[in-house]
Amino acid sequence: MDHLDLVRRQFGANATNYATSPVHAKGASLARLVDELHPDPDWRVLDIATAAGHTAFAVAPHVNEVIATDVTPEMLAVARTGAAERALTNITFEPADAEALPFDAASFDAATCRIAPHHFPRPPRFVAEVARVLRSGGVFGLVDNVVPDDLVAARFANDWEQRRDPSHVRCLSLDEWLALLTASGLAIRHAELLAKRMAFVAWVDNMDVAPELRADLLHALETAPQPATEFLRPELGAPGDQDAAAFHLTECIVVAVKG
Repeated sequence: MDHLDLVRRQFGANATNYATSPVHAKGASLARLVDELHPDPDWRVLDIATAAGHTAFAVAPHVNEVIATDVTPEMLAVARTGAAERALTNITFEPADAEALPFDAASFDAATCRIAPHHFPRPPRFVAEVARVLRSGGVFGLVDNVVPDDLVAARFANDWEQRRDPSHVRCLSLDEWLALLTASGLAIRHAELLAKRMAFVAWVDNMDVAPELRADLLHALETAPQPATEFLRPELGAPGDQDAAAFHLTECIVVAVKG
């Protein structure tokens, strides 16, 4: 199966879950991203892989226009409904692949992408496309889950996530993101790491994970190697108690400017 088809299948089946997911709708990185963008009321903004539209909704009140894109039709339908419910009339929605954006060069003042690039098979191509569509002086705001430099922890976190969501490709480290952005001619203006607590049940619910796999995923967390435990910082109840379990992911928030 083509990777885009896999993404569409995974997220099409679970689109409504992401409309109400607290991490996506209200996570701390959303407000931080908008703050660090320093949005201008004249901006035309591209929100890439908008999913249920939360980043577009947060940016829209501060700018002139937002074009929100996604590869999954069901996600775009959920996002359109959300925009209408919020009376946000300056957002339009279009299907688009993050690695082949159907827009002219230098046509946006800013671009955003939040909690999505770990699904992209070719991050360098994605970053190159962002740089292409930004005007000189344009601003890119990136938020995504990241892994540490420790290879054991990084491998565990990525493999564990891919078992939950087969459309997951790989979380990069912050250093990898900074190198990719710089290589595409984007100057780093701001970078930070932010921890987020994930309730285990909500995490598996978002992808409607089958009961047997839920148990396997929790057992993997309970028996994770020490570097992964140090990174994920699990909170565990009795063995097998899914309701008591939680862990922590790390997000990067990066703002870069095109020269």
